[in-house]
Amino acid sequence: MTQQYTEHRDGMAIDWDVPITMDDGLTLRCDVYRPMEDGKYPVILSYGPYGKWLHFEDGYVSCWQRMAEEHPDVTANSTNQYQQWEVVDPEKWIPEGYVCVRVDSRGCGRSPGYVECWGPRETKDFYDCVEWSGSQPWSSGKVGLNGISYYAINQWQVAAQRPPSLAAMCVWEGAVDFYRDMCHHGGILTTFVKNWYDKQVHSVQYGLGSRGLVSRMTGDYVSGPETLTKEELGCNREDLGASVKEHTLIDEYWNERTPDLTNIEVPLLSSANWGGNGLHPRGNFEGYCDAGSSQKWLEVHGIEHWTEFYTDYGREIQLAFFDHFLKGKDNGWNERRRVQLQVRHPGEKFVERFEDEWPIARTQWTKFFLDPRGDKLSETPSGANTTCTYRGLSDGLTFVSDPLKNDMELTGPMASKLWISSDTIDADLFLVFRIFSPDLQEITFQGALDPHTPIAQGWLRASNRKLDEQKSKIWRPFHSHDEKQPLVPGEVYELDIEVWPTCIVVPRGFRIALSVRGKDYVFPGEVDSGLSNMKNAFTGVGPFLHDDTEDRPPEIFNNNVTLHFDNEKQPYILLPVIPGK
Repeated sequence: MTQQYTEHRDGMAIDWDVPITMDDGLTLRCDVYRPMEDGKYPVILSYGPYGKWLHFEDGYVSCWQRMAEEHPDVTANSTNQYQQWEVVDPEKWIPEGYVCVRVDSRGCGRSPGYVECWGPRETKDFYDCVEWSGSQPWSSGKVGLNGISYYAINQWQVAAQRPPSLAAMCVWEGAVDFYRDMCHHGGILTTFVKNWYDKQVHSVQYGLGSRGLVSRMTGDYVSGPETLTKEELGCNREDLGASVKEHTLIDEYWNERTPDLTNIEVPLLSSANWGGNGLHPRGNFEGYCDAGSSQKWLEVHGIEHWTEFYTDYGREIQLAFFDHFLKGKDNGWNERRRVQLQVRHPGEKFVERFEDEWPIARTQWTKFFLDPRGDKLSETPSGANTTCTYRGLSDGLTFVSDPLKNDMELTGPMASKLWISSDTIDADLFLVFRIFSPDLQEITFQGALDPHTPIAQGWLRASNRKLDEQKSKIWRPFHSHDEKQPLVPGEVYELDIEVWPTCIVVPRGFRIALSVRGKDYVFPGEVDSGLSNMKNAFTGVGPFLHDDTEDRPPEIFNNNVTLHFDNEKQPYILLPVIPGK
């Protein structure tokens, strides 16, 4: 039977396996890390499925080793005994006068129940945990939410429900739109969610007990005191991969998992990653723009998605934000400009700059046109009256500019307009914005996951081309994804394609390019072995593959796709050019 107990170690009072009873009677378990001195402290809360007793290194060994070796500030000034995937290190927050609460979500880690990631039941549980944390004798009554990815995504959901004790939230690389940001890019199914669920949630589901992992923190089982059968475990979780695959269009399933951002009123810090194509950047930009809070800030960085959260750079930003809103410190945060960018240059170089809004107000929205005469990309329309055809499941066509005469900064969202026809009733468009050095070597970056991430990507299934005109902007088309509109073979259709936000300063003499493909981008170089917590090797798009043959049957998608050009049809990509100050 699970028992709560308290230890004093490493300068902290730690309450292990504290029960929190939900409104339906089920008891979740949390760990509470407190200062040794009695008092009332603001709370940093995280709620999620990754097992609060699973040490970062034991669950994510390759991620931990890379971060620890390359960023010694992460491991400095801590025993690192309590490090966990995607949440704060309590040894660095308790001395600052905070209580850290880690809750195992329903059905995961030490908390029993049915696993239904990001569902309404989980949001209600999270709400109750916020209120519980705000009412404890060690709590000041002010609760802040902090964490990466899963621990960020569900923040949008619970904040939209306005729990009274919630005082501030830091959403670090967290998607907001379950359908568009994570599961169906442009209406195309990605296998990421199924693979992630199998590797990172099944592995710590409550009930693995003695068949599961043993915690180096406590010496006890990560996944609860009970050992259930495989059949019982299966009955205690949603088949998330099947659910995502079944709901091909936006319906009630997706709507009840997508929050109304206008309901969010608390101070908000949204942190995105330029290289997070396929999961993390879009939601942080959309969430920042659409959240109802009048006190909101955006920060954008690069490199691996787990790293900057733990570095001094990221932790100090988080601390200043929470100190101001949870402790009332007059530390200048309110005078801070609203947008902090790590502007990206080739060679993994980043230069910090602050702005006042997103997209940047001085953006010069510039069209670069696809020119079929020599597969060029140019600021001048070609005027050609012709077509270009490629096979649907192929590398498609690439349009490349002449060498740039001057440096060109591109920072912001992109959008493309194409006119296409198909030999069948559908076509999938994979757009990749790329840059090449003067000797035509492609420049990629260490992305959030893949070490060879291209500059920007966008996707659209042609039958999902219907736009939501009210939500669409010239720089970000917004597709409704609520009905299929099959193509008539041979008929020409106008498509508006969202390309996710990016940042790059393209040096003089380099070239920019747009590839229009029928399948995922593949880096033309060495394959990376991937990460210990992922199923597949990384070939340019990390785990965000679109290779499910039931979603993309070859008889429909391995077709001839034709781009059309004439005086009325001038395909282009719209680029966010930032003029020098």
